[in-house]
Formats: sequence, structure tokens, C-alpha cells
Amino acid sequence: MGILTLLLVMPLFGVVLITLIPGRLFSDNSRVVRTIALITSASALLFSWGLIFSFESVANLQFSEQVPWNPRLGTSYSLGVDGFSFPMILLTTLLSFIAILASKTITYQCRGYYALMLFLQSAILGVFMAQDWSLFYVFWELTLIPLFFLIDRWGGKHRNQAALNFVLYTMGGSVFMLISLLVVFDAIPEQSFAMADMAAAAGTLPAQTQVLIFLGFLVGFGVKMPIFPMHGWLPLAHVEAPSPVSILLSGVLLKMGSYGLIRAATMLPEAVMTLQPLLVGLALFSLIYGGLLAWRQSDLKKMIAYSSVSHMGIVLLGIAALNTAGLMGAVMQMFAHGLVAAALFLLVGLLYERTHTRDINHYSSLIQVTPRFAFFMSLALLAGMGIPGTIGFVSELHAMIGGFERWGILIVLVSLGVMISAAYAVRTIGRLFTGPVRADMREVPDLQPVELFAAGTLVVGIIFYGIYPFAIMQLMTASVSQLSTLFVGL
Repeated sequence: MGILTLLLVMPLFGVVLITLIPGRLFSDNSRVVRTIALITSASALLFSWGLIFSFESVANLQFSEQVPWNPRLGTSYSLGVDGFSFPMILLTTLLSFIAILASKTITYQCRGYYALMLFLQSAILGVFMAQDWSLFYVFWELTLIPLFFLIDRWGGKHRNQAALNFVLYTMGGSVFMLISLLVVFDAIPEQSFAMADMAAAAGTLPAQTQVLIFLGFLVGFGVKMPIFPMHGWLPLAHVEAPSPVSILLSGVLLKMGSYGLIRAATMLPEAVMTLQPLLVGLALFSLIYGGLLAWRQSDLKKMIAYSSVSHMGIVLLGIAALNTAGLMGAVMQMFAHGLVAAALFLLVGLLYERTHTRDINHYSSLIQVTPRFAFFMSLALLAGMGIPGTIGFVSELHAMIGGFERWGILIVLVSLGVMISAAYAVRTIGRLFTGPVRADMREVPDLQPVELFAAGTLVVGIIFYGIYPFAIMQLMTASVSQLSTLFVGL
């Protein structure tokens, strides 16, 4: 069994154990189930992060595995990682463990909940590992199954509508992605879904056909990122989903869309260059529009959800720049937003469990009641606005440099988006932690040791990679440089 396959099946092993253990062992809030899920997820976390020592800073695929799946159809079980996918795998295993650690309050149908969380982790890992477009599509669609049930069964008051919206939006986008894949597949004489073969075949298609194919990918992946105007499912899904699910939804699931768009850009560089004005327009509009909507929210979860639209606009801007600095900023922002959004959803979820409200107007001077919570929440909000010393600053700076190299003074609009994010971050800090202590908030418990560990892990990552970004950038540099060369001279 290959290294990547072993990592892929680790969460599935936990699913099997949880499913097969006799029901009589499930007592005391199903501690047995939770323990199995934690051990399984922690094993995948340690295994994946241990691969850093074996991962080389080169552009070639590493830890590759390939087994023919259906030779007549041209499909194969092909796995591999490079500088784009490996950081996302590290992020997935980390946030999956944090999400399961934060699921202590789930006491209803625990066996199903933890099994679905582990299955979701495995499906996400498959998306980032797949080197065959058919396998990529299978894993892409598999993520819908656990997410639908996690939102629909353990979500809030409007969970049914949120789950249905999420599935319909994503499946609608997947249809466009599938059509684009089939058009490219039809152009390959030897009929192969291998990413390398399809990239070679796509270059032989007429320029207009390539543009139409990339537009299909843009819709398919844009729904998941999400970018305006395909973001309608996001706020409702975040508000209704349990907070641990929101950690994965915002921290990792959105990155699947931007990762897929990078893969599509690798396959169709001429089409990306042709559509560059459209991409930068969508990026800037999403950045400012998402920030303004976040500014208007009083619900903390909705605020973070709309801020994700703004931050993923930075990712799209970096991709649209098509140069080394911009692409580095895009991949760094994917990693940075994963850490920051996960920290915010974790902390807001813990606060909601204690107070049963997410309305920012119901709080004041929590710093006197919950100083540890105030410390971590403030750091996460400051990181979201890209303050120096955090990973958000490094990623946004690279994206802005890449944008300035490509479009010059137009990039001043990014500064407007950054100022808007600073406005709602500072407003949130002021509303939560200043003013007189409300009578109904005097007994709110502060973060407990397990919660401190989860929040501290994310915040340490935000600060560490902000001060020493080379630790993560070295994994991406070779792949980013190789991709940027495709656009030189186009």
C-alpha cells in the first residue's frame, strides 16, 4: 500500500471501527466513538505532517501511485502531490482533527456524526491527491454526501433548506465541470482522464473552445470557492451547520474550488490569459462585495461567512495575476484563510454554546469575563484583516504585489477591501470586549483546557507562519514557479 493510499484510508478505518463496534459500548455520551474518531484523525494528522521531512521542494509529483481502473474508459487510480496539493493536505488533516476535538457537545446520534466527519476527511484528501480527472470528480462528489447529512441532521432551525441549497448549488456547478472534462476527454485519441494527458490534449483545441471549457470549470469551481454571484449557498450553510462542520466547510471545502481552478489553469493557460479581465473583475468585486456584506452583519457566523467571500477574492486575484508573486499569494491565502476562518468559527461556536446567541449586539466587555477567549478571538480577527506578523499579511502582500505587477494602480481597490475588513474586525472587537459588563453575561465560562489547546494550535500556526513564512512557502515555490512560466510570452 502506497503512502498516499495509507493516508487516504486512515479516516476510513475509523469509520469502519465506529460502524462495527456493538451498540452496548456506546454510553457516557458515546465516549468510545469520540475516542476512536480522535485517535484516527490524530493518526492521519501526525502521518501527513511527518511527510514534510520526505517532501522535496521540486515541481514534480511526489509519492505517486497509479493503478489502472478501467483501461477501456481511460481511468486510473492515480495519486500524487505537489506544491499546490501538499499544503492543502496538511491543512485538511489539521482542521479535521480540530473539528472533531471541538465536537464534544454533539450528543445526538454520535456514531453517525463522527463516521460522517471521518468520511468527509477522506473524501477531501482524495480531491487533493487525485491525479486523474475521473478520480478527482468522484472524490469531489463524495464530499457532498457527508456534508448534506451533517448539516441536515445536526444543523440549526433551517438546516433542511441549508443542506438542500448547498447540494443543489454544488451539483449544478459540477455539471458544468463534467461537461468541460468530457469535451477535453473527447479530444484525446488514446482516451485518458490522466491530468497530464488531458493537459496535453487541451492545448490542441481551438482557442474559442478552450475559453468555453475554462468557463465551465470557472462555474464548477467558482460555486465551491465561492465567488460572486455563485455564493448564495454559503451564508445559510454556515449559519445552520454545527460549528465544527463550519470549520471544515470554510477552512477546507472552499479551498477545493480554488485548487481545482489552479488545476484548470494549468490545463488551459491560453484560455486563462484570454479571460484574465473577467477573473480580475470577479476577484475585485467579490473582495469588496463580501467585505461590505460582512460589515453589515450582526450575526457573528454570517459575518465570518461573508468575510470568506472577500478573502477568497484575494485568492482569485492571485490566480488571475498569473505571475509568481500572485500565484504564491493565492496559495498562501488558501492556507492562511483556512487557519483564520477555522479559528473564528471555533471560537464563535464555543461562545454560542455558552450564551445561545450570535448577535454581536448582545455582548460587551467579555474581556473581563472571558480573558482567554478575548485574547484568541482578537488575534484571529486581526489576522483576518491581514495585520503584519500574521500569515494573512504575508499572503495578501504577495497577492497585491502580483496584482500590481500585472495591473498597476488598479490594485488600489484591494486596499479598499482590506480597509473594509479592518473596519468590521475592529468593530467586532469593540462590541465584544468593551463597555460595561452585561448582567446576563457575568457567568459566561472562559475557555477550558481542551478548547485552549484547539484555539491555541490554530493561533500559533497563524503567528508562526506569519513570522516565518518560509516554513510553508518552501513547499509551494517550485510548483508556483513552474506554473507561472506557462504564462510567460502568452
